[in-house]
Amino acid sequence: MRNFLVITVILALGACAAIPGQDPVKNSGGTTSTAPAIAPYTAGNKTPYEVFGEVYEVMPDSFGYLEIGVASWYGKKFHGRLTSNGEVYDMYQVSAAHKSLPIPSMVKVTNLDNGKHVILRVNDRGPFHDNRLIDLSYAAAKQLGYSDQGIAPVVVEAVDELNHPERYAALHKVHGTQYYLQLGAFSEIRWANQLKDQVSEIIRSEGREVGLKILQSERNEIVLHKVWLGPMADETQRQQIAAIVEAANLGKPINVEVE
Repeated sequence: MRNFLVITVILALGACAAIPGQDPVKNSGGTTSTAPAIAPYTAGNKTPYEVFGEVYEVMPDSFGYLEIGVASWYGKKFHGRLTSNGEVYDMYQVSAAHKSLPIPSMVKVTNLDNGKHVILRVNDRGPFHDNRLIDLSYAAAKQLGYSDQGIAPVVVEAVDELNHPERYAALHKVHGTQYYLQLGAFSEIRWANQLKDQVSEIIRSEGREVGLKILQSERNEIVLHKVWLGPMADETQRQQIAAIVEAANLGKPINVEVE
């Protein structure tokens, strides 16, 4: 769990913390929810900025953003406080905090453990804890099915057609399926790191450039460290990469699609 931010940081950056619990949700909704239309806020985009001695920079643009990481959530301790763009944080509405995406940005967040997704608006800064990628409101975490366990592996994608409709239309950008390989899942991080290093060396030796990440998945008090390879351009490339991994006797990868 993250500690309270000092008062000066709270005033400058808003409230962001991962605080698991079982609070009642006034509007739990379904597995997918769309936040209100983007308002013309500019507050919260100061760059660079510093929190707990770490310096962060806000991205100049969210177009095409996609990243895999760990999501946490924040609730009661920050309910009613100001977010980084000056809104009042409501834990019962869907919203999110991100360290570097411009405020506001619409994003689609998909829980890789169960496939549930939600579309919401980034209006706050954080999470400033470990290697977590995004903090969701309690209501959003509830819809994604991880409010009881605190964290979940997720894909975060910028919704370009909402953030930049003109550019999206001009480029005819279509959000299609993203192709990944899960190479292994380990209870100890050292084995995940070892496999990641082995695969990274093999992929480089083959002249390939494919992302490698370790995702943390928590369920029933058991933490698994999943080694993911991707995204890849299409199914053909995924089959080629999977063949390279199998030929190196590093196991049989599992195909995963994220839409």
